[in-house]
Amino acid sequence: MSKSKNAVVTTGVFDPAQLIKALPLAVRKLDPRHMARNPVMFVVTVGSVATTVLAVLHPSIFAWAITAWLWFTVVFANLAEAVAEGRGKAQAASLREVKRDTVARRLVGDGNGNENEEEVPGSALRPGDRVVVEAGQVIPGDGDVVEGIATVDESAITGESAPVVRESGGDRCAVTGGTTVLSDRIVVQITAAPGESFVDRMIALVEGASRQKTPNEIALNILLASLTIIFLLAVVALGPMGNYGGEQQDPIKLIALLVCLIPTTIGALMSAIGIAGMDRLVQHNVLAKSGRAVEAAGDIDTLLMDKTGTITFGNRQATEFLVAPGIPHETLAAAARASSLADETPEGRSIVELAAGTIEESVAGEFVAFTASTRMSGLDTVEGRQIRKGASDAVFTWVASLSGVQEDDPVVVAVRKIADQVASEGGTPLVVADHDSTETRLLGVIRLSDVVKPGMAERFAQMRAMGIRTVMVTGDNPLTAKQIAAEAGVDDFVAEATPEDKLELLRKEQQAGRLVAMTGDGTNDAPALAQADVGVAMNTGTSAAKEAGNMVDLDSDPTKLIDVVAIGKQLLITRARVDHLLVGQRSREILRDPAGSVQRYLSAARRPQHHAAGYPAIGDTLGRRVQRPGDYRVGPLGAQGGPLSAGRCGRTTAAKPVDLRPRWGDRPLRRDLAHRSGRAFHSGNWVSWQ
Repeated sequence: MSKSKNAVVTTGVFDPAQLIKALPLAVRKLDPRHMARNPVMFVVTVGSVATTVLAVLHPSIFAWAITAWLWFTVVFANLAEAVAEGRGKAQAASLREVKRDTVARRLVGDGNGNENEEEVPGSALRPGDRVVVEAGQVIPGDGDVVEGIATVDESAITGESAPVVRESGGDRCAVTGGTTVLSDRIVVQITAAPGESFVDRMIALVEGASRQKTPNEIALNILLASLTIIFLLAVVALGPMGNYGGEQQDPIKLIALLVCLIPTTIGALMSAIGIAGMDRLVQHNVLAKSGRAVEAAGDIDTLLMDKTGTITFGNRQATEFLVAPGIPHETLAAAARASSLADETPEGRSIVELAAGTIEESVAGEFVAFTASTRMSGLDTVEGRQIRKGASDAVFTWVASLSGVQEDDPVVVAVRKIADQVASEGGTPLVVADHDSTETRLLGVIRLSDVVKPGMAERFAQMRAMGIRTVMVTGDNPLTAKQIAAEAGVDDFVAEATPEDKLELLRKEQQAGRLVAMTGDGTNDAPALAQADVGVAMNTGTSAAKEAGNMVDLDSDPTKLIDVVAIGKQLLITRARVDHLLVGQRSREILRDPAGSVQRYLSAARRPQHHAAGYPAIGDTLGRRVQRPGDYRVGPLGAQGGPLSAGRCGRTTAAKPVDLRPRWGDRPLRRDLAHRSGRAFHSGNWVSWQ
């Protein structure tokens, strides 16, 4: 990980620097085309614009206060979303950097030996150019080997952990840009035009990938949109209804009422809840680039995993010494250790570790390095003893050249059988032999295996108990894939899979209605990581994989998904509680008393008469005024609630016909009447209530 990403782990998600960087993006998100994706916040944005215009035309402290608060709500929601998005980068940027930053040593000359080398960017290479690549360097582009032989590490491209031999001529001359030469020197002639290489195809696949919405996200969006439309229609209808009752409604109050009614809090806090989940993942050494990915993790159905570097360590390691007939185990272990003391490859170091406890003294001599032509390495001691280890065919040929032993020799047959058995079980056999002045011997076989990371079987069993189906997808041969799958305890596996095959399998799972998580570490995993609902890249993987995924596991442990799923489920529970609190409580109020709930938000001018006995009148349940019980000297209500005139003899005379039209703006809360008692004189009769 880069230094900046490590800083995220130490400072947390809510870094002030990240907030400052997210402000411009939050402002750009005010674009109506973006706001329309969230119906709740789109309505709030439109209301903010409307209140701003009204505040300019009719300035008041109340108008500007409402306007400022609405704009704060919109900007806060956008800022939360901008912070979440700001933690990730463009998914294809890293892939382009791989190609741009690769420096090629191009040969310039007449082709007759008078050639010089010049360093050029990998993007400047054209078909026909010849480049020199030595051990430890990256091949700058797709092409064919025209000179030399070398071993090449293609694990980042194909997923195959074992190095391959590439040589000029024959059917093993093709090389892929982005792979690493492990030994020797080769000259590669570029065959792919710009935009047509393997890396370019990966870029196209990554950019064409799109993550689907989760079922919870779709359901929540439908709920929010439905509630927004319902409350919008209700508030729009209040204007004509108020005019009909003779009560002119303030547009700013109506807009404020609408914002209070619609689930604004949910719309604004969706990104904030996601950021909280991202912060919790940081505590588990997982960096998430979006809160949506954390939420999706709570509903994962299928987990697709790459083998090399994800389930296994990615480097072949020595796991067993298999001796030849008549050879002691200590002799084979000591010879293997002596031939690997100067070998700095992961395989060589693992052989020394496996042989620990045998003969620990150092052996003086000259180390023989591995080359693609000999396919062997070893040690020539000062006493004249030669020790060699390497590919079975190469070692058998070396032994035959020194001793004249034939293919049908019993020892050769036995050792070859052991080597074939190791290969059939998915391992890589290294045959060990030695030669001195007296004899030449085959000592045995070293088994190299792509070792499964510890604790995988138990963790995958936990995933199975959680209802998550695990599938291993690898570019290895079926024998190796079957052996690793059985050892790791996954539910299924797919062997010899290309990047296109991984992407197609993932899309089929999604089309079946399943949410899919993908873990990987290689460039060949980048398209699938970009398409997956939850793409977890290993920290030990390539930069392309880490940019394509929406999470990065700093511990490179694929079973960390168990913790990610648990946090995702907790996040869904938290959001469900918020939804229930805001939507459920508000819905109960409205269903219990629709008119009263609306009037409570309106704060109508005549509302005090519903609560204080000192006011001249209260309203009945039909919206008509009823006189106070103490005003028994007058008769029924006059027009618009005015009292009738009384004669000198105590008889009443109606001044105007009684207006029985409901005054919706004055309609009282039924629950207010339910807990008050009183009596009034109406239409010649006393009316009592409890």
